[in-house]
Amino acid sequence: MNQTANINKDLVDETRKLKNEFEAIVSAYSADLWNYCKYVTGSPWDGEDLYQETMIKSFGLLPQRWSDITDKKYYLFRMATNTWLDQCRKQKRVIGTLDEASEPQHDFSDRLMLEEILTSLESNLTPKQTAAFLLLDIFQFSAEEIAGIVHSTPGGVYSAVHRARRKINSMDFSKSGTNMNTQNQNPTIQAYLEAFNGGDLDGMLKLFSDQAQNEAFFGFQEFSKKEMLKGSLKFGLPGHTAQEVILWGKPVIIVITDGEHGNELHDIQMQEIENGKIVSHKSYFFRKEFILAAAEELGIRAQMVKPPVCWE
Repeated sequence: MNQTANINKDLVDETRKLKNEFEAIVSAYSADLWNYCKYVTGSPWDGEDLYQETMIKSFGLLPQRWSDITDKKYYLFRMATNTWLDQCRKQKRVIGTLDEASEPQHDFSDRLMLEEILTSLESNLTPKQTAAFLLLDIFQFSAEEIAGIVHSTPGGVYSAVHRARRKINSMDFSKSGTNMNTQNQNPTIQAYLEAFNGGDLDGMLKLFSDQAQNEAFFGFQEFSKKEMLKGSLKFGLPGHTAQEVILWGKPVIIVITDGEHGNELHDIQMQEIENGKIVSHKSYFFRKEFILAAAEELGIRAQMVKPPVCWE
């Protein structure tokens, strides 16, 4: 075998086609899956990372299946939960167990603070207890299904969820909002914004290292300025407006376009700076659930039609 043979474009194209087919098949569960990832990790950012890893693994491990996947939702949520628990183990966190015990009933009926409660679970319950509560009370899996997902027993699931409800009823919740202003005045970022908003492609590219990675999650990856000029920047800058904000506690650049109903969120970007150069540029352009959640948080509309994307 020729060990230096390239991975040819036909193989890449065929893999992309299969990935797109897989994403279309499971798309009915993508919003619930993203919310589950956000709640189980306690953070939209960590949840987005978990969602991406879940989708990559869910597709990548298909060749190891020996039978049909008859329950797509169960498959995705099991993959997300196992991935999350594995991450917790690597962080040397105590996963917890779901011990069976007789517990009094506690109603979880205060829906007014539902979002605050769900995003605070991860810091108040063990990872297994968090997953069990979310899967049973929020995403409507059966105790038997959950037992398979978290590697426990149905009785352990019921007992853990009752204890979680009791603890939730005793907790005080608060929510920190998103700030449309930021104190981060990195000169490279400020120069990037000036060049982007001025349509100065050459000026913007001078801020990138020659080996910079440019990635649009679930869209494309480029590994140099040359690849960027041949690919995502082949037709220049889009002519939109960019500004820096704090989103869920992190400084990001949001790209705004003038839509039919006013300002619309076109993209969210993050950069890594080393020695005054952009060495990594990440875009959430193709990430529907993330863009929609961010638009709601920022109080603006999300752009739903932006070729090659159409979310309507």
